[in-house]
Amino acid sequence: MDVSLSPLVALLLVALLSRLILVLATRTTKGGSPSSGDDDGRRRLPPSPPGLPLLGHLPLLLGSLPHRRLQAMAASHGSVVLLRMGRVPTVVASSAAAAQEVMKVRDLAYASRPRLRMAERLLYGRDMAFAPYGERWRQARRVSVLHLLSHRRVLFFRRAREQEAAAMVARVSRTRAAAAAVNLNAALISYSSGIISRAALGVADVRTYGLDGGGGAAGENLTKLFDDFEALLGTVTVGELLPWLAWVDTLTGLHAKAARTSAEMDAFLERVIADHRQRRRAGRHREGGDGDDHRDFVDVLLDVNEAEHDGDDARGVLFDDDSIKGIILNMFSAATDTTYTTLVWAMAELINHPDEIRRLQDEIRAAVAGGGGVTEDHLEQLRYHRRVIKETLRLHAPVPLLLPRETTEDTELLGYRVPARTRVLVNAWAIARDPAAWERADEFLPERFADDDMKATDYLLGHHFRFVPFGAGRRGCPGVGFAAPAMELALASLLYHFDWELPAGGPSKVEMDELKGLSVRLKTTLHLTAKPWSP
Repeated sequence: MDVSLSPLVALLLVALLSRLILVLATRTTKGGSPSSGDDDGRRRLPPSPPGLPLLGHLPLLLGSLPHRRLQAMAASHGSVVLLRMGRVPTVVASSAAAAQEVMKVRDLAYASRPRLRMAERLLYGRDMAFAPYGERWRQARRVSVLHLLSHRRVLFFRRAREQEAAAMVARVSRTRAAAAAVNLNAALISYSSGIISRAALGVADVRTYGLDGGGGAAGENLTKLFDDFEALLGTVTVGELLPWLAWVDTLTGLHAKAARTSAEMDAFLERVIADHRQRRRAGRHREGGDGDDHRDFVDVLLDVNEAEHDGDDARGVLFDDDSIKGIILNMFSAATDTTYTTLVWAMAELINHPDEIRRLQDEIRAAVAGGGGVTEDHLEQLRYHRRVIKETLRLHAPVPLLLPRETTEDTELLGYRVPARTRVLVNAWAIARDPAAWERADEFLPERFADDDMKATDYLLGHHFRFVPFGAGRRGCPGVGFAAPAMELALASLLYHFDWELPAGGPSKVEMDELKGLSVRLKTTLHLTAKPWSP
């Protein structure tokens, strides 16, 4: 996550030096010296590299790619290190063994989340992904897993995925007919947002609602609203790490931007819920005559809300409108950003590895013999295709530092003491590139997973702790089953219908530089030429 920085650097330095002088003067007056705090004979704390006074190791997260800096630190100090992010003690786990202890062996002790001010502000303190461990989180996860992300619900949205894949192929064809290079980022964003819009809201395009109830320019503003929302959600405020510098967040305009974004997003969600309640009164949300459940996510959550008000499904925590809003925003952030980011990385790696893309296209085109197009019926046959996606996620975990955890009690990690209320980061990116766990760890080699094929989505569920792009345990992502077929179908469709290459006269390969956001994306926009293929 990024930390908001003030442009008033000189002012910050003055404040920092003043605070440092005060602290040193206080310690001198008391006649004491800094204590290790670990002289009581208990297990020792994890090693902690030298940090700066007051700031501690906070500068490590001020850069654009903290997962790389933390990987380098792990190489020097070990796979478990203790950092001081301002006033917040933070343990970083950077090995498969450490990840397994956090997410399996001692999963309950590491099951909570720290209270992040930006997440609480934007997600009403009622969501599932960022919620602290407790009854409210358990209820939100239960509702999500049973009612929104179950195998039956995932199968129901198959038609939406296939329609959005066909629409994406059509958009690429139109762009190619106009003799223009395809902006693959834009095509994949439209695809992933189209799927989650259909599933969550029951509309093919989230911009249908707009910011004033209509499309057009208001719809475009809504796209910017979601971009701002995701950027803010990935921001850690200065004030929560250094309370005495909380004023910086006001001076930089961060609080004002967060308030504006939160108000606009809330108005949008209120409009969505009101529209669904109106349609429900007209009886247009229930199961169809064919026995299928045609409800979107908002309808399902409203059903849960009404059942709890009626006392049919009460669990001690009321599932209110704010809970509905928070969970819907979780779904949008996770589904859209993760899906399209992974697909862009996959296409970039394949373009840079011509033998791999030809092998994958041969597999897909053989499976879809006879023409037509890719359907989800074909996906189970595509073994190499699955290895390509898995290798992409290994090299380019969408969220390289998994969402932070917080210990609920005093516990241990690989023999070190970890006190209660310690923030814990699992560096999934470093684990997936650990040369002790992977041969030729930095190379794109899909065939490394040839002996590790699994059916359905098991290959993404965190059963092997050297590969945890979606986390594992209680706080693992419950939406893997929803995301996997969307990623597989899109990539197979693009590679079945078109042959791809970089535009003539440009670079000979895609530069694989990273850009930090809510997820880590390919820095460059991926423009490719598409040549139609037919059997």
